[in-house]
Amino acid sequence: MSELMKYPRIMKRAQGEVREVYDQKQQANETGIKEMKYLKLVIQETLRLHPVVPLLLPRECGERCEIDGYEIPVKTKVIVNAWAIGRDPNYWTEPETFYPERFLDSSFDYQGTNF
Repeated sequence: MSELMKYPRIMKRAQGEVREVYDQKQQANETGIKEMKYLKLVIQETLRLHPVVPLLLPRECGERCEIDGYEIPVKTKVIVNAWAIGRDPNYWTEPETFYPERFLDSSFDYQGTNF
């Protein structure tokens, strides 16, 4: 929500899409969710900048390996910093900017899990 407050243009566009899909009269339900393409971009960008779990669960290295010249011995605990990856300028143009359109023509497609 704070990102949408900082970027009113994005909030207005997302609100407009929701209103268009639900026609301002219908009760919100699952049927229209797939139609809200821009809202999906907003959610992806939000999760990039503000991951739900910034440090992923520790994993244990099952075999010796080398990554970028660093040796990772067997049984080493490895923690992935999702927060840092989401802000890494090697992977993102203007990584600190909230810009949902960056996912528009992206091959990245977060599938998630439906509970």
